[in-house]
Amino acid sequence: MSVETGFYGIGILALLLLMRIPVALAMIAVSFGGIAVLLGFKPALGIVTSTPYSFVASWTMSAVPMFLLMGFISFHAGLTTNLFEAAKAILWRVPGGLAISSIFACTGFAAVSGSSIACAAAMGRIAIPEMVAAGYRPSFAAGALAAGGTIGALIPPSILMIVYGVFAETSITQVFVGGIGVGILTALSYCLIVLAVCWLRPDIVPRTLTKVAGKGGGRAAILRIWPLAILVLLVFGGLFSGYFTATEAGAVGAGGAFLLSAVTGKLSMQVVRISLLETLTTCASLFIIGIGASMFTRFLGITGLSSFIGSFVAGADLGYAELMAIIVVIYLILGMFMEPFGALLVTLPVLLPVLKAEGISLVWFGVLVVKLLEIGMITPPVGLNVFVIKNVASRYVTVVQVFKGVLPFMLADLLVVILTITFPAIVLSLPQLFF
Repeated sequence: MSVETGFYGIGILALLLLMRIPVALAMIAVSFGGIAVLLGFKPALGIVTSTPYSFVASWTMSAVPMFLLMGFISFHAGLTTNLFEAAKAILWRVPGGLAISSIFACTGFAAVSGSSIACAAAMGRIAIPEMVAAGYRPSFAAGALAAGGTIGALIPPSILMIVYGVFAETSITQVFVGGIGVGILTALSYCLIVLAVCWLRPDIVPRTLTKVAGKGGGRAAILRIWPLAILVLLVFGGLFSGYFTATEAGAVGAGGAFLLSAVTGKLSMQVVRISLLETLTTCASLFIIGIGASMFTRFLGITGLSSFIGSFVAGADLGYAELMAIIVVIYLILGMFMEPFGALLVTLPVLLPVLKAEGISLVWFGVLVVKLLEIGMITPPVGLNVFVIKNVASRYVTVVQVFKGVLPFMLADLLVVILTITFPAIVLSLPQLFF
């Protein structure tokens, strides 16, 4: 009866999500109702009152507001504004150099952001007008920035990876390090798409070179990113050398962002106020989803459904390729309709027992699932990055045009997913080297 209650719970949750009930509220309601049916009202009420504190008070979760604060301070204080100019200074001689520069600028921004939406919005405001002025088709320029923004969740510090590490009870630092390989591979695959389009369709991406503009020329543009370079070296040098934990690295990064902003004269009360407010509002939305997921995990554990599904998959004798194909399809479909944190935390309670039963590395899977969730950020009808880019470039493109622009980059994403599944060393080689 308990396992049946678990299935009923999943069905009701799916129904509530289809009714557009917020994912956090849906998980809390289903968990409370299910536990009340199984154990009684008082135990259910006890879980509702204890779970929020136990989740939010987690030492590991304190990395989330710290890394978010680091990213918001860096952005609002202008430490990231010269990334695009610096990338242009290096890559302007390459055909399609503006688009490739925007992709590498997104990769650099990702190292202090952890958010694909923030990455797309910040770089889109800067790069799209310049790309359109240089003769790029607006839909392709917007698509490149929408796709480039997804790198924000693959290059550490990734908020998605932190949340995954907490729920999967695996090393966040190792997931961070594993994400570097897939993040770089994604950036390179996007660059190949740009080069191919430039070669085959010069009417979309012009082959003409774009000289570096701006005060002091290219060399000065590169030198102007020194505060950001110091911040990245400080945080990740300490993190990957083992001197900092992921949580400590977040605190060091936030403190370093404040200090470097002050040294460069860009720190103001307005910057502090906006950064703190955005950190608090983002954490609130993430934590309420996390609380709902924690309750849902406990509900499934009480029903015995998690163990049942793990045993069923083990008994079904699914091959590695078949299991991965099922998981990829699940996340690609969910990504079309749900935001990444909701899709991640709804599925982990069900999938983790399966992965453990099959002996699949949770570090490797963490990187793969973040990549799959980020593909959802550019797929219709709810590709959040697409709508972000449309908002910052509304004078150039419509939503439909941006979705058309991301299509070639989605093909690159699927290739990266296939390579990651076929060659797990893309993820695991760096963690094995450092740890």
